[in-house]
Amino acid sequence: MNTLRFFLPLPVVLGGMLTWAWVSAVVIVGGQNASAPTLSVLSREGRRSLSILSMNDQDFVFLDELSAVFQTTTREDTLGALTVAYKGKTILLTPDQPLASIAGRLIPLPAGPIRSARRWAVPVDFIGRALSLVYDLRLDLRKSSRLVVVGDLRVPRTTVRVEGNDPARVTLETTPHASSSIFLENGSLIVKFDADALDLTLPSASPSVLVRAVRIVDPASVVVDLGPRFMAFRAASETTGNMGRVTIDVLSTQPETQPSAPAPPPGRDNPEALPLTSTASSAHSIAIDPGHGGDDEGAKGVGGTKEKDLTLAVARRVRGLFETRLGLRVLLTRDEDRSVSLDDRTATANNSKADLLISLHANASLSTATTGASILYAAFDREGAGASPIAARLPVLGGGMRELDLLPWEEAQRRHVDQSAALAQALAAELRDHVPINVHAIERAPLSVLEPANMPAVLIEMGYLTNAGQEAAMTSMEFQTRVAQAIFDAAFKFRNASLVEGGR
Repeated sequence: MNTLRFFLPLPVVLGGMLTWAWVSAVVIVGGQNASAPTLSVLSREGRRSLSILSMNDQDFVFLDELSAVFQTTTREDTLGALTVAYKGKTILLTPDQPLASIAGRLIPLPAGPIRSARRWAVPVDFIGRALSLVYDLRLDLRKSSRLVVVGDLRVPRTTVRVEGNDPARVTLETTPHASSSIFLENGSLIVKFDADALDLTLPSASPSVLVRAVRIVDPASVVVDLGPRFMAFRAASETTGNMGRVTIDVLSTQPETQPSAPAPPPGRDNPEALPLTSTASSAHSIAIDPGHGGDDEGAKGVGGTKEKDLTLAVARRVRGLFETRLGLRVLLTRDEDRSVSLDDRTATANNSKADLLISLHANASLSTATTGASILYAAFDREGAGASPIAARLPVLGGGMRELDLLPWEEAQRRHVDQSAALAQALAAELRDHVPINVHAIERAPLSVLEPANMPAVLIEMGYLTNAGQEAAMTSMEFQTRVAQAIFDAAFKFRNASLVEGGR
């Protein structure tokens, strides 16, 4: 890249006064290298990139690209002085002068504007030091990450370290602290932070036998890819001042001692605390059904909250609790915004031989004053001790016939009604300690999603979206965490009691 230098009489600001001086101007001949880095601008509207021009150990951005992203206008007068304007506020710049002037106030810059291929560029610091003073949203320039955060987005600085080989330790530190959930999926640990995005620094260490890679899959989730020798993990979290730390120990053997009870539920001062002990055993499974999805939005709150979104968010939190604290396999009948029939939801639980089925919903009422969670379990039109199996002879592989007792699809739940009632009682007791509960806490109803379930099954109405106050609460992370914690506590106690009674 070639440069030409010449002298021009240009206006300069000295001692707060505008005067004239002969100054040198630099013209850079040539363009930016195609592989040059960029500056990311993250806002509610998404992510934009600005080209970076590196010159004399300084990073510059082009004013025309700044104008496109931040809706500024740039004017150059006949003497070369630059005026950057935003909504009636102006910033005065002079070539080769490492200063910006805003309403007579001088702002120091690491370098003055430069010209490259007929385009003006300013040092990256211009965004944080000058533009931020006239812009109507907060601009957080993070030079080391080449990132600008616009507005009130939660983008914690996140550093990931991997230490050891077998066992291995993965440490994730966030500043400021951001709560997180961890779940095991398809041979990877996914750490999802409650943030809009992450300002992420990944480790440069080579893969180990237990941790093959660390990567990011969406703006707020870190994925730890596990090696074939992985058997278990333990997770712990702590907060020190403004910094949060998540520590995950990745093991090739099961821990010598298994937790006999879950960690105590998070207190009201820290409702998003992570579990302290975790394993990866999957001897039993639980099916969680996030109600509705796809074209079926379910109930809709006065503030626009959709039932389908709420149920999926809580289901993912429940899955995180069970998988990290107990190592139980948790099946979601849907893990994305898609339509799933009622039969397919129950079939997922039945075919996977789940120990429990919990269907999540949000309620609606003509009365906007109605509020509170409730639990429902199946009621049948014909009461009885149980449905009678149907004897059938079916062919088997290799020839011959086999006698089988077949239970009608819609009658499967009848054998589990008493256990479902006990599960509903356990859930009601736990929900009372965590969230508002309806005066009719437990009800029976003929529910198509529960009747074919061949295991204890309940449906939870987490609250009323038609109540404005409850809708606001239900969309909060605190409420969703409390519901998930109540489900975890109730299902854990119910399952342990069932194992003792059944001698399993």
